[in-house]
Amino acid sequence: MSAVAAAVIPTQATQQALGCPSLFLLVLIGALVPVVPTGALVSTAAVVAFHQKAPFALALVFVTASLAAFCGDAALYWLGRRGMRSRNGSRWLEAIRSRAPEERLAQAQEKLADHNVAVLVLSRLVPAGRIPVMLACLMAKWPLRRFVRGNLPACLAWAVTYQLIGILGGSLFPEPWEGVVAAVLLTVAVSTAPSLWRRIRRPRTA
Repeated sequence: MSAVAAAVIPTQATQQALGCPSLFLLVLIGALVPVVPTGALVSTAAVVAFHQKAPFALALVFVTASLAAFCGDAALYWLGRRGMRSRNGSRWLEAIRSRAPEERLAQAQEKLADHNVAVLVLSRLVPAGRIPVMLACLMAKWPLRRFVRGNLPACLAWAVTYQLIGILGGSLFPEPWEGVVAAVLLTVAVSTAPSLWRRIRRPRTA
């Protein structure tokens, strides 16, 4: 029995040692290039940590995900500010603008003017809401320090939300792979529900 435990503990430690840097890097890249499904990554990592039942595994996933999202957002905002000050702009600023439709940008600017920093928290939780609000902050000429202060609770709330989705998926099934599938499906449902709701409402509004 002790031999089995001795074999399992290093395996869990190795998974954490390899998994957390990978999770940090992928979430960081996803914050800079918004095509990586970072929410699904965090949920999947939470499923694995839940089934490991190792001390502080879930806390480590939370810290890693929130820190990576925070660093990625801060870096992208800094690059955007450099593009705003440059006469020729920058490819990062163009990338931000290309992912912020005029309608969504106008809504983000209006909400930012009314609710200030609280909009940053909501933008991280609403699918495709982060980039329009970030661009609105850039156009409002927010300094980096102000954006970072408001974005910290946003990243924490985002990490908690998707980690809870992963824990829910992991608790429903005994096997980790089943929990991963459930967490990914839940993440996709959460991500696509707002856009589907908007499409359903448009014909009625028209």
